[in-house]
Amino acid sequence: MTDASTGKVVVNRAMSLDGFIAGPGHTMDWIFEHMTSATFPEVMAATGAMLIGRGTYEVGKRMSDENTHYDGGAQFVLTHRPPDEQDPNVTFLTCDIEEAVATARRTAGDKNLEILGADVAAQCLQRGLVDEILVYVLPVLLGNGVRFAPPGLDRIDLEPFSNVQSGGVTMLRFHVRR
Repeated sequence: MTDASTGKVVVNRAMSLDGFIAGPGHTMDWIFEHMTSATFPEVMAATGAMLIGRGTYEVGKRMSDENTHYDGGAQFVLTHRPPDEQDPNVTFLTCDIEEAVATARRTAGDKNLEILGADVAAQCLQRGLVDEILVYVLPVLLGNGVRFAPPGLDRIDLEPFSNVQSGGVTMLRFHVRR
């Protein structure tokens, strides 16, 4: 999928040990109890743009006043309905997933395109658009919330290639087999 002159398409997720990427009510504040963008600075340095689902964008917007800003380059939000009040730091896209990934990848240049949001990530995985999955496993059990993968996602085989620990956080990296 990716040639040597461009970055990779990377699904990036923080996850509780019991498999949730957001808690009940889509809460994600528990993530910042365990990590910040400085926990694994090499990930931020390799990221040139982010493609975010609308739900994840809205949760992040609500949290932005309370936590450190997550600067992963240009932000693209894939949505059916762009907000009436535009955010000058975000490009809202209403196209299909392939076009959204291509648009964001052009902006990322030779750096990685990070995919955030359960639905957007599942769409990218289903269509073979993802090169890697990066998961931060956090030392917490949430018991309920938004699962790592939504129901209905077909089997996708992965090849582990890295695991690193920083404090209580374990970062796992996988290549997506094609």
